[in-house]
Amino acid sequence: MRRVLPVLIAAALVATPAAAVTEADLKAAFGNTIVSTHPDGRQAKLWLNADHTFTAQGRKGNRERGTWSVKGGKLCLKQGLLSYCKAFPKVAVGQTWRDRAVNGEMVDNALVAGR
Repeated sequence: MRRVLPVLIAAALVATPAAAVTEADLKAAFGNTIVSTHPDGRQAKLWLNADHTFTAQGRKGNRERGTWSVKGGKLCLKQGLLSYCKAFPKVAVGQTWRDRAVNGEMVDNALVAGR
Protein backbone atom coordinates (compact mmCIF):
# COMPACT_ATOMS: atom_id res chain seq x y z
CA MET A 1 0.00 0.00 0.00
CA ARG A 2 2.86 2.36 0.79
CA ARG A 3 4.11 2.14 -2.81
CA VAL A 4 0.67 2.31 -4.44
CA LEU A 5 -0.50 5.55 -2.85
CA PRO A 6 1.94 7.83 -4.76
CA VAL A 7 0.68 6.44 -8.07
CA LEU A 8 -2.94 7.04 -7.16
CA ILE A 9 -2.09 10.56 -6.06
CA ALA A 10 -0.21 11.19 -9.30
CA ALA A 11 -3.24 10.01 -11.24
CA ALA A 12 -5.48 12.39 -9.38
CA LEU A 13 -3.07 15.25 -9.93
CA VAL A 14 -3.17 15.01 -13.69
CA ALA A 15 -6.89 14.52 -14.03
CA THR A 16 -9.51 17.20 -14.41
CA PRO A 17 -13.26 17.23 -14.97
CA ALA A 18 -13.82 17.05 -18.71
CA ALA A 19 -15.91 15.53 -21.44
CA ALA A 20 -15.62 11.78 -21.88
CA VAL A 21 -12.16 10.83 -23.11
CA THR A 22 -11.41 7.99 -25.53
CA GLU A 23 -8.25 5.97 -26.07
CA ALA A 24 -7.72 7.90 -29.31
CA ASP A 25 -7.77 11.16 -27.33
CA LEU A 26 -4.85 9.91 -25.22
CA LYS A 27 -2.52 9.30 -28.18
CA ALA A 28 -1.05 12.79 -27.74
CA ALA A 29 0.33 11.67 -24.38
CA PHE A 30 2.30 8.71 -25.80
CA GLY A 31 5.99 9.58 -25.89
CA ASN A 32 5.34 12.77 -23.93
CA THR A 33 5.06 13.78 -20.27
CA ILE A 34 2.08 14.90 -18.22
CA VAL A 35 3.46 17.28 -15.58
CA SER A 36 1.50 18.50 -12.54
CA THR A 37 2.97 21.43 -10.61
CA HIS A 38 1.81 22.02 -7.03
CA PRO A 39 1.68 25.40 -5.26
CA ASP A 40 4.99 24.58 -3.51
CA GLY A 41 6.67 24.13 -6.90
CA ARG A 42 7.11 20.36 -6.64
CA GLN A 43 6.07 18.33 -9.67
CA ALA A 44 4.52 14.95 -10.32
CA LYS A 45 4.93 13.30 -13.72
CA LEU A 46 2.99 10.67 -15.60
CA TRP A 47 4.03 8.79 -18.74
CA LEU A 48 1.36 6.84 -20.64
CA ASN A 49 2.46 4.21 -23.16
CA ALA A 50 0.56 2.91 -26.21
CA ASP A 51 0.76 -0.64 -24.79
CA HIS A 52 -1.50 0.44 -21.88
CA THR A 53 1.30 0.66 -19.32
CA PHE A 54 2.35 3.77 -17.41
CA THR A 55 5.12 5.07 -15.21
CA ALA A 56 4.49 7.76 -12.60
CA GLN A 57 6.91 9.84 -10.59
CA GLY A 58 5.52 11.41 -7.41
CA ARG A 59 6.46 14.80 -6.01
CA LYS A 60 9.08 13.11 -3.81
CA GLY A 61 10.72 11.42 -6.81
CA ASN A 62 9.42 7.89 -6.24
CA ARG A 63 8.63 5.98 -9.45
CA GLU A 64 5.85 3.46 -9.86
CA ARG A 65 4.48 1.41 -12.75
CA GLY A 66 1.09 0.03 -13.68
CA THR A 67 -1.48 -0.22 -16.45
CA TRP A 68 -4.02 2.23 -17.80
CA SER A 69 -7.39 1.92 -19.52
CA VAL A 70 -10.40 4.03 -20.41
CA LYS A 71 -13.65 3.09 -18.69
CA GLY A 72 -16.84 5.08 -18.90
CA GLY A 73 -15.03 7.97 -20.56
CA LYS A 74 -12.50 8.23 -17.72
CA LEU A 75 -8.78 7.50 -17.55
CA CYS A 76 -8.14 4.63 -15.13
CA LEU A 77 -4.73 3.78 -13.67
CA LYS A 78 -4.18 0.42 -12.02
CA GLN A 79 -1.33 -0.85 -9.90
CA GLY A 80 -1.74 -4.26 -8.33
CA LEU A 81 -5.24 -4.60 -6.88
CA LEU A 82 -5.90 -0.86 -6.66
CA SER A 83 -7.22 1.30 -9.47
CA TYR A 84 -8.27 4.93 -9.75
CA CYS A 85 -10.46 6.46 -12.47
CA LYS A 86 -11.09 10.14 -13.12
CA ALA A 87 -12.16 12.37 -15.98
CA PHE A 88 -9.28 13.56 -18.14
CA PRO A 89 -9.20 16.44 -20.66
CA LYS A 90 -8.63 16.10 -24.38
CA VAL A 91 -5.31 17.95 -24.72
CA ALA A 92 -2.48 18.36 -27.22
CA VAL A 93 1.24 18.80 -26.55
CA GLY A 94 1.85 22.26 -25.15
CA GLN A 95 -1.62 22.67 -23.63
CA THR A 96 -2.15 23.34 -19.94
CA TRP A 97 -5.08 22.99 -17.56
CA ARG A 98 -5.83 23.50 -13.87
CA ASP A 99 -7.37 20.99 -11.51
CA ARG A 100 -7.80 20.22 -7.85
CA ALA A 101 -5.52 17.49 -6.47
CA VAL A 102 -6.66 14.82 -4.01
CA ASN A 103 -5.37 16.93 -1.12
CA GLY A 104 -7.47 19.90 -2.26
CA GLU A 105 -4.61 21.93 -3.72
CA MET A 106 -5.04 23.52 -7.12
CA VAL A 107 -2.37 22.23 -9.50
CA ASP A 108 -1.21 23.38 -12.91
CA ASN A 109 -0.98 20.56 -15.44
CA ALA A 110 0.74 20.46 -18.82
CA LEU A 111 1.30 17.96 -21.58
CA VAL A 112 5.00 18.48 -22.33
CA ALA A 113 6.83 17.24 -25.42
CA GLY A 114 9.26 14.35 -24.80
CA ARG A 115 10.09 12.23 -21.83
